[in-house]
Order: sequence, then C-alpha cells, then structure tokens
Amino acid sequence: MPHPFTLRTLVALGVAVVAIVAGTMFGGGVEGVTVMLVGTVAAVLTAAGTGESDAPPPAPAPEPLAPPPDVRELLEAIGEPILLIEEGRVAQANSGARALLGGHIIGQDARLAIRHPAAAEALTAAALPERGAPDPVSLVGLGTIDQRWEMRLTALSDGRRVVHLIDQTARDAAERMRVDFVANASHELRTPLASILGFVETLSDDKAGADPQVRARFLNVLLGEARRMQRLVEDLISLSRIEADKYRLPATPVDLALLVEEVHAELADGRDPRTENLIGEIDAGVPPVAGDRAQLSQLLHNLVGNAMKYGRAGTPVVTRLWRDTTGMVRITVADEGEGIPPEHLPRLTERFYRVGAGRSRGLGGTGLGLSIVKHIVERHRGRLDLHSVVGKGTTASIALPPIANLSTPEATSSKGNINVTKARASG
Repeated sequence: MPHPFTLRTLVALGVAVVAIVAGTMFGGGVEGVTVMLVGTVAAVLTAAGTGESDAPPPAPAPEPLAPPPDVRELLEAIGEPILLIEEGRVAQANSGARALLGGHIIGQDARLAIRHPAAAEALTAAALPERGAPDPVSLVGLGTIDQRWEMRLTALSDGRRVVHLIDQTARDAAERMRVDFVANASHELRTPLASILGFVETLSDDKAGADPQVRARFLNVLLGEARRMQRLVEDLISLSRIEADKYRLPATPVDLALLVEEVHAELADGRDPRTENLIGEIDAGVPPVAGDRAQLSQLLHNLVGNAMKYGRAGTPVVTRLWRDTTGMVRITVADEGEGIPPEHLPRLTERFYRVGAGRSRGLGGTGLGLSIVKHIVERHRGRLDLHSVVGKGTTASIALPPIANLSTPEATSSKGNINVTKARASG
C-alpha cells in the first residue's frame, strides 16, 4: 500500500490550494465556484492517477521454457547401445542398440533381444539394489564372436529399467596383448639365459674347462646367446621409445634417397655375402618427408635385413623409392624367398610373432622387427602393406606423406593411424 504523503498526493493538494485561492479572487461567484470545482476535480484525478502506484512497473514475465526432449530423442543422443525395458519388454532402443541387436527388438521380450544367458539372468531379477547399480555383466560373443560387452542395468523410479551396453573389445584386446607381451618377453629372455647359465656351469668344471677346444666352443656359444639377449633388450627399449613419441609428429626434412644409399652402405660394411645382392631403384625428384631420421634408418635396416635373411641365397633384394600416383612417397623392399602363408600375414606386426619360431631365432631374429616398423610408420602418419606369394617372395611397402602435404588434416590426424597395417596375400 503506497504511503499517504507520496509525491502524487502533494501535487494534488497544491492544485486544490491554487483552485481555492483563484476562487476567492473571483469573489465566490459562479466563476469562483467553477474554478474551485475544476481545481478540486483535477486534484482528485491527479491523486488517483490511473490507479497506478509509485512503485516501478513489474518486470515482464519470463518466456516459457521449451518442453524437454522426449525419451526417444535422449536415447538417440547417446552413441553406445541403450535400451529402455518396460514390463520385461524393449520399449525403446537407440540407433546403437538397433545396429547391434537388430531393429526388430522394439516390443520384444528383453531376454530374446539380448540373447545371452548372463544377460537373461540379470534382466529377470525381481529387484535391483536400492543403493547403487548392480555389478556389470560381461557378455562375450554378443554381435560377433570376438566382441566383448559390459552390460549395466539401472532401475528408474517408475519401475522401468535402462540397459547400457559398453563395448570392451578394444580394452580386452589391449589387456591380452600386455599379458602376451610380458609372457613372450620373459620367455625370450629366459631361453638364452638358461643356455648361458648351463655353459657357465660346464666351464666351471675343472675337466671341461681345461680343454681348450671345448672352452672355445662353449665361449663362442655364450657370446652368441649374450648378443641375442642384448639385441632383444635393445629392441624392447627402442620399441618403448617409439611408442612414447607416437603422438609427436616429426618435423625434420629427410631425404629418403640419400638414406637408402646410406643404409645399403652400412649393411655392406657388415661383410654379409648377401649384401652383394642389394639393388637400389631410386626415382629422381622424390620429395623429402618430415621424419625422424634415426627411426626411418632403423625402419630400412629392419626391412632390408629381413629380406636378406629370408630371401634365398643369391637372389636380389630390391629397395625401390618413388612417388606414386596419389602423391605419397613410397618405399618397397622385396625379396625372393619362401613367402608367407596368407593366414600369418595379419599377425606379422604383433610383438614376438613368428611364422617359424625356430628358423627366426636361428637367424638372429627377436620377433620385434616388424612391430618396430609398424610403430615407426604410425608415428610418421604413413601406411604399411605386406604382400607375399608362397614360393615367390615377400614385399613390404611403406607410403609416407611428402613434406609439403603434412599440413593436411589426413596427414596430421592420429585417428587414421590406428589400423595402418594392412595385410594382403595372394597365390
């Protein structure tokens, strides 16, 4: 309620006083009465105004909020498979769930939609914990035989249940790789170490150690096993360093034509008779690439070294460098050997994977060479292809972006390098 002595009231009283004074001046006649009447009416109207108070006008009403999105729209906004279960049936399923389980699951019994014994048991549970969510359920083989999913089940206040499926295939594969890596590394180190310990014990015997010929032969074996362990440790350290630098894009210009010639010359210094079969086919005008020179040299050493070891004696080992029709700088290293069966090609870049374990160890291989090559190619945002024909030989092909193209999204994005190794087989 406004205060009685507001500014509007004072103005009205002032108008009335002026009216009375004016009426008195006219002597109280008709004119005076008229003036007083008009003044009094004006005062009343001024005081009343239009019924508004002196308070500031009210703020405009806020616009009504947009209606919230419906359940279907919310579910579709989530990329992972989500299902809404009502009375045991699938009431809603987003695009991820329909792609995994099929579009026919809407309205279907949830146990039929997710055909897995562990899922059926969880879906038919009478009640879920009041506090927190139940333990996730592991589903193996849902979708494809190799896929692994984690199912999380949550109860809503209205009795409906939300099923959330999380793809754990990549995580489980990485865990298996870690376990296999530790087991394989332990095995690779234990084998030469056992040989070293055995020969040392033999040499410690006065009778065996006193024979110069036996001692020389045993010491030669010890030296070979020690060097094998050294190569393995060096490759493990090298692989660790390459993986640590995986997301650091190299920026130093590298002339691959000059690097190929240097690698061939370094291999020739090793006095391996196979170096006489090295052939370099280098096109003119191949642009440089932005790279890590030491890592690219290691890549070439591994590829050319493998071709020398596994190619037949006296056959050429050809290293070719050119720029292909797509503009990429391409290096291929080809041998004429026994070749590799198709079933082995996809796994050649796995750590410690060997087509023939005995032959590889006998030739001094550690089982890490192609894995190192793959990681170097990934760091340089390139592509590795392996092609082999049984009985004819194997060709390793590397495609790297030239230095002028490294500013393009495809060249700098790391997302495209997750599966850079592609294997092909023919014959």
